[in-house]
Amino acid sequence: MNEISIGEFARRSRLSLKALRLYDQLGVLVPSRVDQASGYRYYDTAQLDEARLVVMMRELQLPLKAVKKLLACDPADAAKRIAEHWRDAEAAHDARRELADYLVSRLSGMRPVMYEVATREMPERSLLCLKRNVAVQEQWAFGKEFIAILRERPLPKIEGREGAAFCIWWGLVNADGDGPIEWCRAVPDADAAARAASSPTSPCAPSPPMRRRSSTCPSRRRSARPKAWPSSRLSKAGPPGSGVSVVPGAVILVSPSV
Repeated sequence: MNEISIGEFARRSRLSLKALRLYDQLGVLVPSRVDQASGYRYYDTAQLDEARLVVMMRELQLPLKAVKKLLACDPADAAKRIAEHWRDAEAAHDARRELADYLVSRLSGMRPVMYEVATREMPERSLLCLKRNVAVQEQWAFGKEFIAILRERPLPKIEGREGAAFCIWWGLVNADGDGPIEWCRAVPDADAAARAASSPTSPCAPSPPMRRRSSTCPSRRRSARPKAWPSSRLSKAGPPGSGVSVVPGAVILVSPSV
């Protein structure tokens, strides 16, 4: 072991003393030894490669929690996760570019069309739904979680677009807002309540308790209340405890009642 002081380690790694203390506190980059009398930190020179990886990952705007997980991964797995992160970052950048072009045109006095909106009539159907408040970096994982639940407990296939899973953004998910967002999958009316009762709760942290909601469409009806599906995990527009509800044709979104 070739041990050096925190000051020398900071100079070689190009990390500040403040950053090194924070990384130690969060378990991202822990010193090889801490002097019990003075509290002074010492690092092994072998940790410099890891420190430089941290620097580069932070340049990609990866949160420290993600950096910690990546450092603990097998290098091949870490490379795959970074590639996925970068694809998501590029997609987000492309979306911001389109928004910037739209704003420039609008503020310049032009009337650009930002989105082409199409409507589609959908028949009445029952939906199995999972709803949660999420941070920006959690959206992709939430969608994968919903897909994993469907794979573990396959649902009867409904042909056509009516049977496709879809996502509703009830609010913006960005630095200021956390949605919520809701993933939905159509299920046959005959076994909707049974499917809801047998579906698992989310393995992630629960979202805040849901308040009673009502539909903007008077023809909506609600299903029974399956006790196995807590309202803090799953909801649509029904009362607390309801995981399955019926969506009338041509109406998908419902508004919360205050």
